[in-house]
Amino acid sequence: MKLRLKFFARIREQLGCDGEVLEAPAGVATVAALRNFLVARGENWQQALSGNRVLRVAVNQDMAEPDTPLCDGDEVAFFPPVTGG
Repeated sequence: MKLRLKFFARIREQLGCDGEVLEAPAGVATVAALRNFLVARGENWQQALSGNRVLRVAVNQDMAEPDTPLCDGDEVAFFPPVTGG
């Protein structure tokens, strides 16, 4: 499944990129599973996205919960609770 990821504010700064296109492995079917997959990429990813960080996630520009399912072609945006313009 191909996902378009977007990163905003401090998350973008910590990761050094504003997004990517990801070919997600078969086990990544929800927002929580995607977040866990990304955290496993390494230290920068852990610091930016780990479970103890309060984050907001949107799927196709709609606010999402950890159990929100993902589909091929979805846009998934990660951002802190408060972002500026």
